[in-house]
Order: sequence, then structure tokens, then C-alpha cells
Amino acid sequence: MAFPERFSNLPDYAFPRLRKLLHGMTPGGTEINMTIGEPRHPMPDFLDEVLAGATTGFAKYPPNDGAPFLLEAMADWVARRFDVTVNPEREVLALNGTREGLFNSCIALCPEVASNGEKPAVLLPNPFYQVYAVAAMTVGAEPVYVPATEASGFLPDFASFDPDLLDRTQIVYQCSPSNPQGAVASKDYLRGLLELAEKHDFTIFSDECYSEVYRDTPPLSALQVAREMGIDPNRVVIFHSLSKRSNLPGIRCGFASSGAENIARMKQLRNYSGAPLPLPLQTVAAAVWQDEAHVEQSRKMYHQKYQIADEIFGDLPGYRSPEAGFFLWLPVEDAEKATTKLWQETGVKVLPGSYLSRSANGTNPGDGYIRAALVTDIDDTRTGLTRLRSCLYR
Repeated sequence: MAFPERFSNLPDYAFPRLRKLLHGMTPGGTEINMTIGEPRHPMPDFLDEVLAGATTGFAKYPPNDGAPFLLEAMADWVARRFDVTVNPEREVLALNGTREGLFNSCIALCPEVASNGEKPAVLLPNPFYQVYAVAAMTVGAEPVYVPATEASGFLPDFASFDPDLLDRTQIVYQCSPSNPQGAVASKDYLRGLLELAEKHDFTIFSDECYSEVYRDTPPLSALQVAREMGIDPNRVVIFHSLSKRSNLPGIRCGFASSGAENIARMKQLRNYSGAPLPLPLQTVAAAVWQDEAHVEQSRKMYHQKYQIADEIFGDLPGYRSPEAGFFLWLPVEDAEKATTKLWQETGVKVLPGSYLSRSANGTNPGDGYIRAALVTDIDDTRTGLTRLRSCLYR
């Protein structure tokens, strides 16, 4: 049976692709894996106690949209963090990880035909989290890859596109802090994007999963800026997660927040296709969303790692210290050659930047970069980055 045509040009996902690249190669030292954004900081210390008191919930079907106590914890967090009041029942949807939400929300909210009668377009930053493109392909929209390069401050310049394309755009994926570059969208940037969305009538999907890993200033939310501007909250859907904030990628708890109309449509689809979080894990997640002490401790560790990276790469031409997030986006001549050289000579494993991006108009904005994740402990981070500097930037 043939693969659907809309997916026929889909490349291998980044990590299987990396395994193929390094297959059969012997590491040149003790392995230090800096490829995947899987935080390895300590989990909140109260998890065991909360989970032990909630295990009877495994005997019940979990609420599909999130238990009321979990939705309230999420809404309370949005209010504390962004000073935005959202209705937990009507404006918040619990997700089994934000990847699910970023995918299914496109299905729920992207029409088959644009308002001008043409094929809908979905705009996304390039490089990008790969689910954005697959979501666009799934709904039969045209994915448009918008370069996020050094020239644009590593954020996509959506306003530079032809107005006719913007008129058939239905959804724009925006990621701030950006993965992989660690750039943060300013209030002016978000205001400009919201004004563009109002003018051309598209919805912004704001992926804000790295918002709690930052250097100095807490990143803004697109929903926060939309409320300040008096814009209909249905214009924006924000996505947040415990994976990066709380070092809990395995709990698979995220949420989406938007206007009541969007959330109702997303819930309707989720009734048929969603995979709700088990009730005991919802209990744990609610406790985690309510606690900030563990987040602050984790952030202090990232501050140390930022300092280590700046010490090691500060004099490297083209090095850009991240504003937020936990990735280094390091310039190289050839991403795959640099990755294989680093692995074979030092045992440090990174990801070629081209695996996170697509060629558009003859160029791939990830070609000249590697991504290194600052997720290991302090000692391994220093060792890995020191090996990397010595191997690739002698």
C-alpha cells in the first residue's frame, strides 16, 4: 500500500536520521548525549507522595478534557505567570503532551479552504519543531517555511510575505523562546504579529514550552499581549508543558489556552481522537503546576550552564548566547561532517541543524549549524562543551 502522497516527501524524523548517520561509528570517548531536549534536572521532590495518594484513580476512565482540579491549576498558573485571567472550564484544555495539541489543534481549527477560496497556507518558522509541518500536511494545507536566521534575529519575519499568501494563511506557528536558537519574541514583535493576524484573519499557534527556562527577563505570552491589545482571545492559542518547566517529559502533561470558541472546537475533536492523561497523573500534574520552588531551582542550574557556555564559546566568531531555552545553536561549515567528527573523536553527540529545518527557495537555514542541548548535569555539560570546542573550533 502506498504512503499518502501528502507525506511522500517527508524526511526521516531527526533522531532516527541521526542514528543512521552515526551507525557503525565508534565514539571517541565516553558518550555525552546533547541531542534531545530531555531535561535531566531533579524532578519535584513531592511527586512520590502525591502519586501514592492518587493510585485509585487508575481504576477510572480519566476526564477527556482534564479534571476540573487540573484545569483550575493550569488557569491559576496562567494568571500568576502572565497576569491573564482565563476560564478553566471554557478556555483551557489539558493535553497529553503539547505535541498532541500542536497537531490536533491544526486539524480542529484549519478549514479545508481559505476564505478567498484557495488552498489554505500554514506558516511556520524554519528551523522548527517538526510536528508543525506534519500537522499542516495532514489537513491538506500548504506548509510555508519562513526562515528564522541571524539576519532576522532568529525569529521569522512573517510580515515580509506577499499579502496574497497571507490572505490564504489560516494558521501561523510561532515559537518563543525559539527552538533551537533560544531567541525571545519582544512585545513589539508579538504586537506586530497580532496586527498581521487581525489584518489577514489567521490564528496564531504560540508554542511557549520553553518560557520558564530563561536568563533574566521572563518571556511574554502571545495571549498576554493579545489581552493588552483588546484582541479576541480566539485569535491566539498558547501551548505550555511540564516537560521543560518541571523536568517531567515522561508525565506527558501540557495544555492549550485560547478563547472559548477555539477550545470548544478542540474539545469536540478530542472527544473522538484524544488520549487523556491518566487521572493519578492529572493529580500529580496539578500539584506541579501549583509549585514554583522547583522551577526556580532548575532555572538556577540553567544559569550556571549559560555561564559555562559563554566562558567556553564567548570568543568564538558567530557564537550567540541564548536568551532563553536550553539549546546552543553553534555555527559550523557542514553540520553532518561536524556531527560525525565530534562523535568519532570525542563521544559527544549533537544534532545537525539541517535535521530541524527544510530547504526553501534553495537554502536550508539549518545547514551551517549544530544543536547542543544543555540538559546534562553541570559537570557533563562543561566536559561536553569543552570537548566540542576543542574538536570543532581549534
